Amino acid sequence: MGTTDADAFRSEPVRPTGAPFEPGGLLDVLSVAAVVLDEQGRIVLWSPQAEELFGWSAREALGRYAAQLLVLDEYLDAVLELFAKVMGGESWAGVFPARHKDGTARLVEFRNMRLEDQSGSFYALGMATDQEVLRHVERDLALSIRLVAQSPIGLAVLDNDLRFVMVNPALERIHGLPSEAHLGRRVGEALPEADVEEIESAMREVLATGVPLLDRFAVGARGGGATEETAQLVSYYRLEDPAGRPLGLATSVVDVTDRHRVDTEARRRTALIADASVLIGTTLDLDQTARELAEVVVPGLADVAAVDILDTVLGGEHAPPDGRAAVFRALAVAANDAPDAVRAADPPGQIAQYAADRLVTRCVRTGHPVHVPHVRKEDLPGIARDSEAAALLDRAGLHSYLAVPLIARGEVLGALDLKRLSNPQPFGEEDVALAAELAARAAVCIDNARWYQRERSTALTLQRDLLPQRPPRLPGLEIAYRYQPAGTASQVGGDWFDVIPQDGEKSALVVGDVMGSGINAAAAMGQLRTAARTLSQLGLDPAEVMHHLDRTASGLDQMIATCLYAVYDPERGRCCAANAGHLPPALVRPGRRPALLDLPAGAPLGVGGVPFESVSVDLVPGDELVLYTDGLVETRDQDIDSRLETLLTVLDDAAPADLEGTCDLLLSTLRAGNDQDDVALLIARVTGRV
Repeated sequence: MGTTDADAFRSEPVRPTGAPFEPGGLLDVLSVAAVVLDEQGRIVLWSPQAEELFGWSAREALGRYAAQLLVLDEYLDAVLELFAKVMGGESWAGVFPARHKDGTARLVEFRNMRLEDQSGSFYALGMATDQEVLRHVERDLALSIRLVAQSPIGLAVLDNDLRFVMVNPALERIHGLPSEAHLGRRVGEALPEADVEEIESAMREVLATGVPLLDRFAVGARGGGATEETAQLVSYYRLEDPAGRPLGLATSVVDVTDRHRVDTEARRRTALIADASVLIGTTLDLDQTARELAEVVVPGLADVAAVDILDTVLGGEHAPPDGRAAVFRALAVAANDAPDAVRAADPPGQIAQYAADRLVTRCVRTGHPVHVPHVRKEDLPGIARDSEAAALLDRAGLHSYLAVPLIARGEVLGALDLKRLSNPQPFGEEDVALAAELAARAAVCIDNARWYQRERSTALTLQRDLLPQRPPRLPGLEIAYRYQPAGTASQVGGDWFDVIPQDGEKSALVVGDVMGSGINAAAAMGQLRTAARTLSQLGLDPAEVMHHLDRTASGLDQMIATCLYAVYDPERGRCCAANAGHLPPALVRPGRRPALLDLPAGAPLGVGGVPFESVSVDLVPGDELVLYTDGLVETRDQDIDSRLETLLTVLDDAAPADLEGTCDLLLSTLRAGNDQDDVALLIARVTGRV
């Protein structure tokens, strides 16, 4: 035989659950009184709550007519009529004033219904509570329901097993799930993307201690399979009945996604600006500065960034007027895994002309950003350099474009060109403002590099023009020389060398170094070199030449210079030299270790009033004099004596017959990683009389 539902119920009886009765529940708050009347209206049952409500004890009330005990005279007829209807099978609910034992009248909420026993006798059951207490509870409940339903804060109630038993509409919106997807489920079942272990651990802690956890910040994806990131402030509270027994848990969720995005954007903006302050302008190299700008904004602001400067600006002109094309020199391109977009950009170093209707031309012409939040296919020709580049950008997925001018000291230098491909968000107004701020900061660095490069180029050109381009053939001497300017981190200096033929087949060898850098140093060097050449033609002793050069230097706006001046006489096989604060030359003789000439150091030119001394040394064929400036040997981390010893060691290892190779060897060995100063190098080898 099959079992029925009743059998199953009987085989597994439902056992009552709970604890012994403890006052404090909602019914205790309402203090619902129960009164039973027989068919004549006499009181046959009287609950303790009735005694509390009306003041009569059971002994005083039982057996008495309820109408006489509880009803005021003016309501007696109406109450008897209602009693008859109830005994006839109608139920009644309402409010009327009831008489209290102390003689006062109280408004009491009644629920009345007929009861029938096994013998067919009828009774009237009256359930009553104080109306004021009931209305207070009803108002609290209505307010709670209204607040929960209309609150913009997400609210939920979970039972002691941490299963949802109530969610409000706001929480449905925040989670992206209807209430049906919550009710009866635990957090992990309703929100599998959430950090279930951490959330339930916090809930259990609140249930156990009763101490709320407030405003816990949480970031995650919405429910229902959505990938959008949200941010919430979540609080947990334990729910208790009036006796303090846990009923479950309430949680409130405040959606702070918008504020979180604003904060995130502000942090991103601050970080980019901070990076720009540190990473842009580390050198005065124009190309390096442009690369630093492009690399700072990728990928934090754009997927592809290009820095282009107007070619006219490099030539000293201004941005093109309305209606004219713009010629750019591409300086840098940076990209976040976008090979097609990189191929579409102008390669660094390349010159590109953009018509007047191109967006980047409009940017530099007007000096204002050009912002295309949503790039359409028809926008690509205005962005790309040609149709092929437009096709590459289309294939790369370009969907948002921004160009901001590079403006420094009121002059438009070029443009920062930004594109978004994999970043799904279009450029917004905040991005425009951020890009403009970064461009403004970088433009000053680019302008400094531009002016430095121009000044350096001018100084270098001047200096090279002042140096001997091709020294003449000298009697009894073989000459090799080099000049190397300082690296990009420093200005051009005032180093020079010279080879000057004199009467009687003599030759003057000069090496000098004007303190300072830039055009002023190069100009001072030119004046000293000219003065040295003029004095050299007079056939003066080297010490006398130094004396006159010192007076010349003293008149050059407090210019200080070191100098070594030597005259070689092939007929006598002798070299006479004087030193003005310069490093001593090296003497290289076949079969011997190179050594430094022992010359009086002398004071630098421009000090004034200090005597100089000439020293002679005999030279034979094969001997070499190596004259140089301090940029060849001085470093910041080694003392000069150690470096001079290194110089002699390199000379000792040099091939004896190859002066040009010796020059290259000295520069490559001693200048490796040390290009903070320029270098003049002159090597003279005695060949004998010609």
